[in-house]
Amino acid sequence: MNPFEVPLDDERTQLDAFVEDYRAAVERTLDGLTEDQARRRLVPSATTPLGLLKHVTWMQRVWFEECVGGTSRRELGLVQGPDESFRLAEDDTVASVTAAHREACATARAIVADLPLDTVVTGHRLGPRTLRWVYLQVLRELAHHCGHADILREQLLAG
Repeated sequence: MNPFEVPLDDERTQLDAFVEDYRAAVERTLDGLTEDQARRRLVPSATTPLGLLKHVTWMQRVWFEECVGGTSRRELGLVQGPDESFRLAEDDTVASVTAAHREACATARAIVADLPLDTVVTGHRLGPRTLRWVYLQVLRELAHHCGHADILREQLLAG
């Protein structure tokens, strides 16, 4: 669904379309990269193209499964902080991290499917948030990390 073709009076469909667009965009940054390229560090931090996809998977699980769904990070088996979420295990591959991202996205869609945007969710550590706020936060993070991934991809393909 193209977010620019969604009716302007349908806020929920607009938000869903932008989230889906960014989810797909971050995955596309790995298209055509080798496993080595996807894992390559080009900056001093642990940020890599594959690590970015792993992080946005974690981020979406935190916001949708923990914040909206009410299940703790510990119960979900998630690392506790964002810095840890970029770290790749030896067995992480483009295929396995992409599959985990798609599974997290499907779970997120199911969790929010029947909830209005004004629903107050209470699983956030800093207190209640509306589902609309969660969507905006997820969009902010996806857009931010898509930019990082695009730059890393450009550097890898230029070298």
